[in-house]
Amino acid sequence: MKQLTMKHRVTFILLSLAIGFWSCDKGDDPVDTSKSVVINEVLPKNSQNGADEDGDYDDWIELYNKANEEVDISGYYLSDSKKNPTTWKFRQGTTIPANGYLIVWADEDSTHASGLHTNYKLSADGENIVLLSPEQEILNLVEYPATLTEQSYARKPNGTGDFQWALPTFNKTND
Repeated sequence: MKQLTMKHRVTFILLSLAIGFWSCDKGDDPVDTSKSVVINEVLPKNSQNGADEDGDYDDWIELYNKANEEVDISGYYLSDSKKNPTTWKFRQGTTIPANGYLIVWADEDSTHASGLHTNYKLSADGENIVLLSPEQEILNLVEYPATLTEQSYARKPNGTGDFQWALPTFNKTND
């Protein structure tokens, strides 16, 4: 009987230590991008809502950082294909400010020196957008149906809600 009691004590102590370590404050750890960065809004047929640095009204994808600190997404991928999810990669130094937005232009013009321009366009007939970690883990997947001009597919409430068709809110809250 004493062995069983001792065994229970050891198990209890180990379990207590594990819970204690697990619940410790991790203030110095990096932000968990898989929980903080989301695809927030997609405008697959743009003609007047948000122009790129050349003044072109290209299709765009808006990412939102829900964290209270800046997030570095260098080396992450954004694709319009589940079959080829590494279609386009974020360059080094790409960050999203705390509680901020990042616009990615889906215009097949990835040779641009400034701005973020993918090597694919979005289909107004509907498709999917995939955000992957550098290790190619799916962080976010959005499938949108066919659209009309100037209708965005956006999360409501901003950053957390379900997607619905709405008036575009380029680089700002969807609420």
